[in-house]
Amino acid sequence: MQEGSLRCDVNLSVRPAGSTEFGTRTEMKNLNSFKAIARAIAYERQRQIELLESGKRIIQETRRWDENKDATYAMRSKENAQDYRYFPDPDLPPVELPEEYLERLRQAQPELAEARRARYQAQYGLVAYDTEMLTSQKAISDFFEAVVALGAEAKQAANWIMGEVMRALSERDMDPARMALSPATLARLIALVREGVLNRNTAVKVFEALFDSDGDVDAYVKCHGLEQIRDEGLVERTVEQVFAQNPKSVADYHAGKEKALGFLVGQVMRELKGKADPQTVNAAVRARLGS
Repeated sequence: MQEGSLRCDVNLSVRPAGSTEFGTRTEMKNLNSFKAIARAIAYERQRQIELLESGKRIIQETRRWDENKDATYAMRSKENAQDYRYFPDPDLPPVELPEEYLERLRQAQPELAEARRARYQAQYGLVAYDTEMLTSQKAISDFFEAVVALGAEAKQAANWIMGEVMRALSERDMDPARMALSPATLARLIALVREGVLNRNTAVKVFEALFDSDGDVDAYVKCHGLEQIRDEGLVERTVEQVFAQNPKSVADYHAGKEKALGFLVGQVMRELKGKADPQTVNAAVRARLGS
């Protein structure tokens, strides 16, 4: 459909809650966009309700929608249904669908985004922003569910997908349904961080290496010697070495320059090739500084 080619009429009536009898209908002519349809319905609904609540009656008529005034106004009255050319067709018999058939159709419907957002908040405790992002595309939502089903904690899976996965997709201008990275690979990467085998920064590097081709996370980590250093003695010896090489930074810290702490931690991480736990390094540096 080309832009500007939409033209439709909207018939609307209101009735009190619980009433089985339809109210008097009005017709709005030549609406030219879905936005105009929604606004016209909202206005006309409220207009009719206010008339009825004030004791007045609805006139069966044709009305025109005024985009500038955001309102409808009367064009001409139509006193009966024949004026609208609504006639029953004797060749079209009524169709009655069994409730069982309708229920099967309901059960066959896929879970829609709104329902998924509500379930993610209730089941996983995710905030509204996270659920909006995760359900922005079905492929992303399905990927998230698969990662969680493989044992990843929901919040961690959401953080990785909203951060690293979406960033990588954006950089490549790639449809999520086409990415090579599998849920199993991301779930394993999250598990290695949780187990302390990798720190978060190293895990991101592994993610970047495997995103375009997928692959065995454990094999890649082992092949490149990326396992996190857990030897506290090695960390302490490296801290001692860095302190000896940077006496001015140590003195600066003791003189009140907090930035010196970040520099010393960074130097230790560099010496350990980024494979140490940053929190462990930070604690070791602080302990040696006496802070």
